[in-house]
Amino acid sequence: MTFLVIILAIISLILLITWAKVNPFLAFLVVSIITGLLLGIPITSITQSITKGIGDTLGTLVVVIVLGAMLGKLVAESGAAERISSSLVKAFGQKNIHWALMLTGFIVGIPLFYNVGFVLLVPLIFSISYKYKMPAVYVGLPMLAALSVTHGFLPPHPSPAALIAQFNANMGMTLLYGIPLAIPAIILAGPIFAKTLKNIKSTPLETFQPEEIAENKLPSVANSFFTSLMPIFILMITTILLFVYKEESTTKNILTFIGDPVVVMLAAVGVATFSLGINMGKSMKHVMGVYAEATKDVALILLIISGAGILKQVLLDSGVSGQIAAALQQINMQPLILGWLIAAVLRLCLGSATIAGLTAAGIVAPLAAQSGVDPNLMVLSVGAGSLLFSHVNDAGFWLFKEYFNLSIKDTIRSWSVMETIVSLVGLGGVLILNIFIS
Repeated sequence: MTFLVIILAIISLILLITWAKVNPFLAFLVVSIITGLLLGIPITSITQSITKGIGDTLGTLVVVIVLGAMLGKLVAESGAAERISSSLVKAFGQKNIHWALMLTGFIVGIPLFYNVGFVLLVPLIFSISYKYKMPAVYVGLPMLAALSVTHGFLPPHPSPAALIAQFNANMGMTLLYGIPLAIPAIILAGPIFAKTLKNIKSTPLETFQPEEIAENKLPSVANSFFTSLMPIFILMITTILLFVYKEESTTKNILTFIGDPVVVMLAAVGVATFSLGINMGKSMKHVMGVYAEATKDVALILLIISGAGILKQVLLDSGVSGQIAAALQQINMQPLILGWLIAAVLRLCLGSATIAGLTAAGIVAPLAAQSGVDPNLMVLSVGAGSLLFSHVNDAGFWLFKEYFNLSIKDTIRSWSVMETIVSLVGLGGVLILNIFIS
């Protein structure tokens, strides 16, 4: 009965949005309330689940997305994005620009939360798409595939780092095993798969569409790269330094504060205000107007993401994740495959890759310890499973759909399939590695 309710909820959500043309946030709200009641959540607790779902999902994300939109809007309007895209095309050639973006996504994705990396890099994708008249999905998917792989496979990214703790694995060894898995996963799900998506029409948010600016009025290459990538540099540096200063100390506390995504983004917006605004001859009033417009552009995205969070919380509060996990635990299966399968099913039902991975790890960790399977491979297997087929109950799905302004059909065809390729290639790689390691 539980599985039937979940399936009906997802189908209802899709029909409300695609057929009935209901606003996605309202559709999430209605479906989540009905689903919660059918799954046995007390009627007096439904609103608590809604509030918690919105709060937990948005949390600091609302600040990061808004500040990221402000930074992206200014980077686009000032001509910095145009300067960056021109430099990349000169370095890699227009035919290979998606490979350049893939490499950028891989490098910056390791220390960044996925949503932070997405918000920071999407303006660059759109700038290249607009300037060189290239399909946005074709250009951007390789970069987003790289971000997704680092999110699921590679420490010190928060998700795999948490899995390492649950399985008592070694961070260095997990990273060593994870990189050879990540490379083929990114290439197959990125540049190779993206070739099949050239005919998808996408009109990305206008907030990131740069206006034509005379060459002599563009910011310098150094200014453009430094201001746009400043958040990434800070996050990478603080992440590395936190491995040096492991013990509790004032230095570690300061580094933790500086490396917080909210502080990083606020600092980046502050620097951009002067480097791409005031110093380029724009008034403070004009720059603040740019920021106001950027905020309006992402308001609906925040509501939709919060809607996905509501459904996720309802499923968690109803105990669905525990029921699913308990049912799957009875299956007699190789631990690496079982860990992937539990994480994959939880991902399909709950949406959140992080929750799916951590829940699966808690269930399969005792079995993994008893079987003697390499804990580092268990981290990678569960991480791969947690990425399978992102769809309408995942905030990342809506982030991609709304930023790229796609239909649900085209989002599934591109984003959901890309995530599935990453997940399956990851599992295959783990099983091959296990042959040589065990």
